[in-house]
Amino acid sequence: MKHFVVFLPMLDEAKSATYRPEHLSYLEAQRGQGRIFASGRFTDGAGGMVIYKAESLEEATAWAENDPYVLHGARRYEIHEWDMVQ
Repeated sequence: MKHFVVFLPMLDEAKSATYRPEHLSYLEAQRGQGRIFASGRFTDGAGGMVIYKAESLEEATAWAENDPYVLHGARRYEIHEWDMVQ
């Protein structure tokens, strides 16, 4: 299993506020399926980050693209495979 860091930079604060409940429900569903290592917002309002556990970049990208924030244009996303050292 690989880890993929998804940065969700803010594009539209009003849309982010509107779609926050959908976004949080989406993350809860992903977490319930064991797909999320960690997630949270940046305290400076710049956006947030999700670290997915996935088999491939394509799989993690599909999850990121289906986030309500991304679907509704509240946030964009940037994704990178993370070589986590334990």
